[in-house]
Amino acid sequence: MTLSMYQASVPVFVRALGNLTHVLQKGEQHAISKNVSGEVLLQVRLIPDMLPLIKQIQIACDMATRGTARLAGVEPQSFEDNETTLPQAYDRIARAIDYVKSFTAEQIDGSETRTIVMKTRNGDVTLEGQAYLFGFTIPNLFFHCTTAYNILREAGTDIGKKDFIGEA
Repeated sequence: MTLSMYQASVPVFVRALGNLTHVLQKGEQHAISKNVSGEVLLQVRLIPDMLPLIKQIQIACDMATRGTARLAGVEPQSFEDNETTLPQAYDRIARAIDYVKSFTAEQIDGSETRTIVMKTRNGDVTLEGQAYLFGFTIPNLFFHCTTAYNILREAGTDIGKKDFIGEA
């Protein structure tokens, strides 16, 4: 049996973002128990030159939404980075999941060789779909989900590997 581009992307993205919601909920519960506001929690970072929790959430969502759209050959939907509260962060993740789920296998399968051009601050980057998915999107998605997890863990949230990975 072969693994399709759809199977290697959409379910992986949805699961990662769902697990991000889970660890964030546990982080929120911990913050409440310590009388820390959600707004403060979202600004926590591991070290001074690292992006805060909310930015990790936003980028993880962007990796999933932009990744799916580009694999499907459509212009990615834009999500404004304006979340400052936990309800807004949860909404951002939920909207990202809904957007990713809106794509069909027919739109994504066969994208292994599709040319994908990303505009970056250092200029355009051109990759074929498979390299884009496995060498850019998935590693970045998990980097930012892991960093969000680590921020919450460092803040004292009682979470572990099972929380990050979720149910099989």
